[in-house]
Amino acid sequence: MPDVIDDQPAAQRFSTAEETEREAGIANAALAVQRGQLVVLPTDTVYGIGADAFDPESVRRLLAAKGRGREMPPPVLVSAPTTLDALAVGVPSYARALITELWPGPLTLVCRQQPSLQWDLGDTRGTVAVRMPDHEVALELLARTGPLAVSSANRTGLPAATDADQAEAMLGSSVAVILDGGPTPGALPSTIVDVTGPAGRVLRLGAVSLERLNEIVAPLGVEISDEG
Repeated sequence: MPDVIDDQPAAQRFSTAEETEREAGIANAALAVQRGQLVVLPTDTVYGIGADAFDPESVRRLLAAKGRGREMPPPVLVSAPTTLDALAVGVPSYARALITELWPGPLTLVCRQQPSLQWDLGDTRGTVAVRMPDHEVALELLARTGPLAVSSANRTGLPAATDADQAEAMLGSSVAVILDGGPTPGALPSTIVDVTGPAGRVLRLGAVSLERLNEIVAPLGVEISDEG
């Protein structure tokens, strides 16, 4: 009996170290997103697997590639702080203070979702997690594609990829394009803060410390708590 052959073509992989290949990689990644395919991209934390945030089928493919269900919706990456107001409502002043100091950077904010949005990221309970990464390649891709649903580039339960080889080993059969930006700065993910209430709550401590968060919001009379 012949072996079953996966009809998913091998992912195209581009190094972003050299300008010409970087441009080709970003162009191909943007086209893949437009076609509803998945891409791997470097960020300032770990590598991510990304899909068009406004294409429900692409988001479903992303969750399936990771072996994850709808109960764990992916965050959305943006290329500019101003995009947040197109995705979220009721963003409090202390959250905007955090954005001013820490975006672009390893801070994800869980906000109330803009009710007019036509998308399906999973079981979000009316919220959206948004981040602006501090990585030139990621920002350049986002500027071409618009907001991307991006989760860490790994199969659920395995460590997040910190280089393109690890990402390809875990997800290469599920993605169309891999942008190889070399090793990431480290394995720490972004810090996630719920800003849907009058005071923020840390849902996951990562690259930004609780002390740093509170240093920023203290002048506003707000204290961020650590739920963990």
